[in-house]
Amino acid sequence: MKKSFRATLIDAVLKNAEDYPNLVVLNADSARALKLTDFTAAYPDRMYGFGISEADMLCTAAGMAAAGLIPVVVGFSMFVSEKPFEQIRQAIAYPDLNVKIIATHSGLCVGQDGATHQALEDIAIMRSLPNFKVFAAADVTETKAAIHAMLKHNGPAYLRLGRDLAEDIFSGDKSFVPGGADILRDGGDVTIAACGLMTEQALIAASALRMEKIYASVLNLYSIKPLPETLLYEKARKTGAFVTAEDHSIIGGLGGAICEYLSGICPVPIQRVGVNDHFGESGTQYELYEKYGLTADHIIAAAKRAIGMKR
Repeated sequence: MKKSFRATLIDAVLKNAEDYPNLVVLNADSARALKLTDFTAAYPDRMYGFGISEADMLCTAAGMAAAGLIPVVVGFSMFVSEKPFEQIRQAIAYPDLNVKIIATHSGLCVGQDGATHQALEDIAIMRSLPNFKVFAAADVTETKAAIHAMLKHNGPAYLRLGRDLAEDIFSGDKSFVPGGADILRDGGDVTIAACGLMTEQALIAASALRMEKIYASVLNLYSIKPLPETLLYEKARKTGAFVTAEDHSIIGGLGGAICEYLSGICPVPIQRVGVNDHFGESGTQYELYEKYGLTADHIIAAAKRAIGMKR
C-alpha cells in the first residue's frame, strides 16, 4: 500500500512538537504544498514563513539554534539544500548548530515539475559538509523514525524524502540510528545497497534474481553520512560484488560514498544505478525512472555485471 511522505511528515512533526517545546518550523512559501498548515493551526506561534527567501530562512534558523531553539526547516530539496548552500555551510555547518533540514521532492520522483525542481545533487553537496548527518527515508514508517532520531541528535542533520507516495516497506516501530542500515534480504552472490524510493526497486530486483538462483543481500542505507562501515565491509567480504541504487546522480551520492569507503579497505566490483550525469526532464515518475535507468530491471542487469566482474 502506498502512503504519502507529505502527510506523514507533518504528522511526525506535530507529534514531536509535544515532546520538544523549543521546536519551531520554518518554511519558504511551501506551507500549503507540504501540508504544514496543520502545524500552524496547532502551534501558530511556532511556525515561521519566509516567502521565497531561503537564504534568509537558513540564516534565521542558525540564529534560532544559537538561542536554544530547535529549528526544523521544511521545503523542497532543491530550495533548502542547493539554493542556500552558502548559508548552510557558513552559518550552520561551520559553527555546528542544531538545525534540522527536512527536504522533500528529491530526485526524479518530482516528475512533471521538471529539471529545475529535481534535486539530483543534494546528497553529494550535503555529505561534503563537516558536522552534518545525512539521511534518506524509504517509506512513511521510516520517515517518522528518521524525524524522531534527528531531533534526538544534537547537531545539524539533513533528511531526504520523496515527493508523495511510497510503498510500505516497514511497519510498527522502526530502528533508525546514525550510521545504521537495514538488512532486508540476505544472500551471498551480490549486495544491493539502496536508499529512498530505490529500496523498493532493490527488493523487487532481489526477488527476480532469486528466481534465477542468484542470491542478493539487500541493504536499506538510510544513513548516508555516517555510513554503516562495518556492515559494508562485512558484505563486501561475503559477496564480493556491490550494486548501489539511488534517485540521485551517480556522482557523489550513495554510490560514490560506498565506492570511496570500500576502495580503501576492501575493493570489490561496484555497479552504480542512478542518474548518469544528466539533468532530468518533465514526466511521470514511472516514465522518468524507466528512461533514466532507475528500475528493478536495471538493478538486475547491474547485479549480473558486478557478479561477472568478480575475480
